[in-house]
Amino acid sequence: MASKNELQGKWTDAMLTLITGGARSGKSARAQFLAEGQPGELVYLATAQALDEEMSERIARHRADRGPRWCTVECPIDLPDAIAREMGEGRVLLIDCLTLWTSNLLLGEHDFSVASQRLIATLVTASCPVILVSNEVGMGIVPDNALARRFRDMAGRLNQEVAAIANHAELVVAGLCIALKSNSSQLTSP
Repeated sequence: MASKNELQGKWTDAMLTLITGGARSGKSARAQFLAEGQPGELVYLATAQALDEEMSERIARHRADRGPRWCTVECPIDLPDAIAREMGEGRVLLIDCLTLWTSNLLLGEHDFSVASQRLIATLVTASCPVILVSNEVGMGIVPDNALARRFRDMAGRLNQEVAAIANHAELVVAGLCIALKSNSSQLTSP
């Protein structure tokens, strides 16, 4: 598994950054590395829910990996409100992850269109750097059931909307970062 130090490139001034990639690609480590390279308060907006023992253990590992510099805010459904409440000068927000948030909305039968529009509207008003993590779920086979296809489509649309407003976007594959979009020339080696 790639360590934070092995992931190449350092982001320094993008207001909105999207980090996408497959499962276990190194997305979260990359996002954490970028955030921890910034001065100020670090706020982790967690969308995961501990619905079983395996997920509880995963959440505990992630929390321990972050360390004491981080403040964690759990927001499995109310992500736009949490962003609005937590953004501010001298802070960096890391949202991990949009894919779980999408799943939470779908399974909770919330209006995804309204929620995603609220998210985008909130992000465009960001007053501090925001790093968003999201899985790229559309690169595999077409799912064999309607619910999975609906989820894939929702996640794909949201990724496109966030990428459109992001200043910087990266695809992480096998711990390697590929710049997709950069309005910044501030990428350097760590």
